[in-house]
Amino acid sequence: MAEVIILEFDGDAALYNKVNDLLGLNPDTGTGEWPKGIVSHVGAATATGIVVMEVWESQADQEAFMASRLGPALAKAEAPQPKRVEWMSLLGQQYAS
Repeated sequence: MAEVIILEFDGDAALYNKVNDLLGLNPDTGTGEWPKGIVSHVGAATATGIVVMEVWESQADQEAFMASRLGPALAKAEAPQPKRVEWMSLLGQQYAS
């Protein structure tokens, strides 16, 4: 069963864009070398920071991406530690046509 992760950071759109640039990903167009196992990715701005919500085929796929690419990109962008990391089991998913 697919897994959902929510990551919440202090920061702003500039930080979100910088990390995606370092990863070579464009969430607006879907282009770039997206990691194995990712099903969907959404980033959102809040009054106090950034929230990233992702659906993964497995937690292991996300953990591999974090270790190999995302963790180093977050460090290079000088992102703060996330103030929230929460995993949830996906119950359903809507695919737009």
